[in-house]
Amino acid sequence: MIHINGLTKTYGARRALDALDLTLGSGVTGLLGPNGAGKTTLLRCLATTLAPDAGTLDAFGLDPSVRGQRTALRRRLGYLPQNPGAYPHFTAFDLVDYVAILKELTDRAHRHAEVRRVLAEVDLTGQAETKVRRLSGGMRQRLALAQALLGEPDLLILDEPTVGLDPEQRMMFRALVSRLGESRTVVLSTHQTEDVAALCERVVVMREGRAVFDGTPGRLAAVADGRVWLSREPPSGAELFWKTADGRYRTLGPPPPASVAAPPGVEDGYLMLLGQAA
Repeated sequence: MIHINGLTKTYGARRALDALDLTLGSGVTGLLGPNGAGKTTLLRCLATTLAPDAGTLDAFGLDPSVRGQRTALRRRLGYLPQNPGAYPHFTAFDLVDYVAILKELTDRAHRHAEVRRVLAEVDLTGQAETKVRRLSGGMRQRLALAQALLGEPDLLILDEPTVGLDPEQRMMFRALVSRLGESRTVVLSTHQTEDVAALCERVVVMREGRAVFDGTPGRLAAVADGRVWLSREPPSGAELFWKTADGRYRTLGPPPPASVAAPPGVEDGYLMLLGQAA
């Protein structure tokens, strides 16, 4: 279990995390929220790359504010940051091998077997000897995910992991993460509500450094129950509406004239919860 109590982090006058309380267990938890909601700051605190200003974080009985325990926790986590760096002149294999050395996989034969395993997990076996600079954006994202999977971590932290992935790669990612979530804690931040609906057992919606919703995707969709409408004409005075592919207008809020009710989805609940901030 991971226990977060009163976690606070400020950048100048802006409070990115505002006395946040959260408990995380095994399974896949998705973080949703507008830009600046505090999602990346929370993930960086979980990954021990950022120290909070106040509050406590306990992961698997380890306190990252204590140097020795922070090192022990780092051995048990994998982290995919929002903007992963890479050495462009390394091959894909050499880059992951380098990260494996940093993660203290010292036995060469075992380490190389582990590198080959994670490259296969993200479908990059065929690009193992390709220079990083020659990989597409989606391939680089999968390469960063491979690094996070090294050592089969107990805690997997993924910040916007599906950026740059095509639909087939996104499906592969969902299958991989759902399998990983069966035996460990996976926390991912995303702007893709369809990813949350497809693979997260739990979703936490953040706004201004606080959790404003914590529950299942179904419960989040239910926030918009009786508030989703379809009409042929654009609604007058509505703030949340858009034109769908079939030419009808989807409106959130009071029913427009000559509209029919529509079943809500995760995105509808999210938009109703946050309004224009979303």
